[in-house]
Amino acid sequence: MATQTAKDASHGGPVLDADDPSAGWPRPAYGWYVVGVLLLAYTLSFVDRMILSLLVAPIRTALDISDTEVSLLIGLAFALFYTLLGLPIAWIADRWNRRNLILAGIALWSAMTAGCGFAGSYATLFLARMGVGVGEAALSPAAYSMLSDVFPRNRLARAMAVYSIGVPLGAGIAMILGSFVVQAVLAAPAIDLPLIGPVEAWRTIFLWVAAPGLIVCLLLLTIREPLRRGAQSAGAGGDAARAPGFLAHLAEQRVALGTLFAGMSLIGLVMYGVIAWVPTFFARTYGMEVSQAGLWFGVIMAIGGAAGLVMGGTLADRMFGKGVADAHLRVMRLSILLGGPPLLAAMLMPSAPLAFVMLALAFPMLTMHGVGTVALQLITPNEYRARVTALYFFVVNLTGLGFGPMLMALLTDHFFHDDGALRYSMALVTGVALPLAAVALTVGLSAFARDLAKMSNDGA
Repeated sequence: MATQTAKDASHGGPVLDADDPSAGWPRPAYGWYVVGVLLLAYTLSFVDRMILSLLVAPIRTALDISDTEVSLLIGLAFALFYTLLGLPIAWIADRWNRRNLILAGIALWSAMTAGCGFAGSYATLFLARMGVGVGEAALSPAAYSMLSDVFPRNRLARAMAVYSIGVPLGAGIAMILGSFVVQAVLAAPAIDLPLIGPVEAWRTIFLWVAAPGLIVCLLLLTIREPLRRGAQSAGAGGDAARAPGFLAHLAEQRVALGTLFAGMSLIGLVMYGVIAWVPTFFARTYGMEVSQAGLWFGVIMAIGGAAGLVMGGTLADRMFGKGVADAHLRVMRLSILLGGPPLLAAMLMPSAPLAFVMLALAFPMLTMHGVGTVALQLITPNEYRARVTALYFFVVNLTGLGFGPMLMALLTDHFFHDDGALRYSMALVTGVALPLAAVALTVGLSAFARDLAKMSNDGA
């Protein structure tokens, strides 16, 4: 039997040597059940996150607020607390029961999403959006850490790829909702709710998207907190204090982590910017209705994004299983080489159908870069996995979500001085950022392989 250390109290469960054949990994069917439940949670989180952006008009009318105030609700109120609280919540995930932490996070963000529907003032709506960000900050760091303890290394990329489908699936569902369901509800009269009375129809949308959170919470109760594997001190049978400090770990792997974070941030800069501006790009360039463009783009994101993540995970697993230590970084670089050209071409097409064809070709290729989160887990000891993942989300979201859409807008307003030049702003950012991302990943290949070998030699 694998050696178990006395870490139950501080880590929410016993710790085992990573990939120890005698440790007994969970049955594959159960492992994929865990992935399925976490995927539902991740998809729901993106729907809850994006739903407010589909209700700008009625919220402005009801609360008498400006576009700037709405943008703060969509961006700052959520993103600031989502990123800043990610690290302390991840510190808890590295020590406490991760299943219960995720459950608490889902309950909080679902309640806060429902609260958005009852907000009677700008301040209360801002506070509710803050609560959504805090709740969602508990999900991915703990989920990635859990999956690393449910799947062995040679099957981990596929599992995390399927979990990551929640991003394009949730974003796609939100856009499709914006084209159909939301428009229908906005045209409906006030609805009489039991114990509450008549409320504007648009407010009930928040209740509908929050309700599935209760189902996901119940499903989480059927999942066990997995045994922790791969703590640096587990192999030596010592206490967790013998592992290097978190900051010392970051310093030791600064090249591998730095190039990985840089590559992912530059990809995120393009992806967040494109997702934010594509519907408007089709409206300004080809005269399409924004809702119609959002519908087709939502379908492309949901289907193409899911396919790309699965392809990337499968390819990385196969390459890693054949002994390619830096397989995950190579798959990320390949995603840029295959997906970058059609994405750039989409913005320069002479017609909307051709632009959609290019986007449909680009998204399955580009989303293969999602295996980057797997690379983080492979070179990180168990006791730091949630915090490193949270730091990754902090850097990538701050760069991508914070500056991607803004950079494209600034180029349109202050460089091209023409709203119709949005396509060229998007093309310029894409044409510069993606090659730089490929260069950064190439620089980090040898450092990543070296750190991975060290982790394996340390018994991780």
